[in-house]
Amino acid sequence: MQNALTIDVEDYYQVSNFEKQIDRDHWPRYASRVVPNTERLLDLLARHGVHATFYVLGYVADLHPELVQRIDAAGHEIGSHSYWHRLVYDLSPEEFREDLRHSRDVLQELIGKPVTTFRAPSFSITKRSLWALEILAEEGFTTDSSIFPVRHGRYGIPDAPREPHALEFPAGRLWEFPVTVYRAGNLANVPIAGGGYFRLFPLAVTMQLLRRVNANQSRPFVFYVHPWEFDPQQPRLRAGSRLQRFRHYVNLSTTEAKLTRMLKEFHFGRLDQVLATYSQDGTREPASLAGAT
Repeated sequence: MQNALTIDVEDYYQVSNFEKQIDRDHWPRYASRVVPNTERLLDLLARHGVHATFYVLGYVADLHPELVQRIDAAGHEIGSHSYWHRLVYDLSPEEFREDLRHSRDVLQELIGKPVTTFRAPSFSITKRSLWALEILAEEGFTTDSSIFPVRHGRYGIPDAPREPHALEFPAGRLWEFPVTVYRAGNLANVPIAGGGYFRLFPLAVTMQLLRRVNANQSRPFVFYVHPWEFDPQQPRLRAGSRLQRFRHYVNLSTTEAKLTRMLKEFHFGRLDQVLATYSQDGTREPASLAGAT
């Protein structure tokens, strides 16, 4: 089974964990490391013949247009990760639409093709911001991967559908590919899809549960990483709480080796390709907006 590999392209100082101490007006003060870190990832994927979906921050695209063009030229899918990395539920619908259009237009101008997939910063489409899904459909987006079916202080819809599903809106159909969790019986959903969980959990546990998603639940999974997770030499910032700094810096030196093993063990592809295969099953009925809650 082919699974979706996704990369959220943002720099180490742009993460939500640090946003209360690092104002966006101060971003230019920090030395950007996103280009070499993303190129490191591109080289790794090329060695394994894997194409992925790159959700690129619009700010990064404006700062490093050649990076976006290199990602596209290598055959990867380009998606929007917003422009300013603001949490969706902290925005009004009008502010979200403006930011979405800004990021989309920057990316489309660089690659000369439509950008139709989105991931919210820090998975911030929650029950407080489900209105964003309809705006995505209205703005021509056809896929989203922003909903995380877990309980977390910043994000999550614990009772959301765990499998990819279609949502119908007046403007059109939007496929939601939730961030993958594993559920055993009536226990809580276990986050196994990447990020800090990937760096913290033993690799054997992550791979075993992902295999079960493929084999026992007969569905593909979506996996995510960030370029800064491959950079153990990045500056240690005095920002965020102790817990937030732990989440950001834990086991950065292990990420590349772990992902390399994953690339050998699983069949990965672009999110659009995985969903195209999945959605061809005629038994998969579109869901209502309420079905995402």
